[in-house]
Amino acid sequence: VAVLSKNSLAITEFFEILAGNVEADKGSVAWGVTTTQSHMPLDNTNFFQEDLSLVDWLRQFTKNDEERHEEFVRGFLGRMLFSGDEALKSCKVLSGGEKMRCMFSRMMLQKANVLLLDEPTNHLDLESITTLNNSLSNFKGNILLASHDHEMLSTVCNRIIELTPNGIIDREMTYDEYLADKKVKELREKMYS
Repeated sequence: VAVLSKNSLAITEFFEILAGNVEADKGSVAWGVTTTQSHMPLDNTNFFQEDLSLVDWLRQFTKNDEERHEEFVRGFLGRMLFSGDEALKSCKVLSGGEKMRCMFSRMMLQKANVLLLDEPTNHLDLESITTLNNSLSNFKGNILLASHDHEMLSTVCNRIIELTPNGIIDREMTYDEYLADKKVKELREKMYS
């Protein structure tokens, strides 16, 4: 599901509410009992405040002793190209792209069936974006995705939800179909006026 809005702050706030980090002004969020969520926030700064090695950083998100073993944690870091001594460097010195790769390691470790992704291609190089796009296209769970990456929205999403000042537009169609649909264009003009 692509989540759209002309107000990017509205999307970020919506994702924070869905993730349980912010309380809604009205209403509530109730996830199904069989869902597990993992959230990629727009700003991941708070995740990297402590001076930990990448192994110890990821280890803090494990659920049991088996997952805490260094080999297990290194396996997830290795999938994001942190191997050998790279996995021992401090999370305080990471670039924006490296932080995103760490966050993806964290999400894989959580084994969620619902992904909340707020601009997941930020700071990623083209190769990483292509890999992410392919991975999300093959993901068997549900994805709520906010992105400025046209190709990602077009290939990953088959439903569009647009948050407007006057309500929500919800259509089961691809992003390209959504942009080209005359009825949707008319509705968007009305919802933003």
